[in-house]
Amino acid sequence: MDTQGIIIGAAVFIAIGVFHPIVIGAEYRLGKGCWWIFLLLGLGCIGGSLFVPAMASILLGVVGFSCLWSIHELLRQHQRVERGWFPEGPGHRKARSRAGRKSQDDPGEEKPPATQYRTEK
Repeated sequence: MDTQGIIIGAAVFIAIGVFHPIVIGAEYRLGKGCWWIFLLLGLGCIGGSLFVPAMASILLGVVGFSCLWSIHELLRQHQRVERGWFPEGPGHRKARSRAGRKSQDDPGEEKPPATQYRTEK
């Protein structure tokens, strides 16, 4: 009986489940500017998969491409934060202060409530 397909499927399933909260946490703490970390990790895993035996190579490839896909999800998560669907973290405040904008704690700046984007029937 060949179990490689089941192992690969489980690895993909686990990678998706693990990277989802990693992306949300990275965007919350660091903002969208941390995309290059996922790029380096992804390219490192993909490059490393060329030099290891078969099953380890497959697993490294899955993790590597999950890292690359996380760049896309990081940018999408940033959009969700801007829409008010997720809270802003310290990574947003740092980027905002570097850009010369007011911080979120400034009472002069109003942010639309998250319910603004919901449609009532």
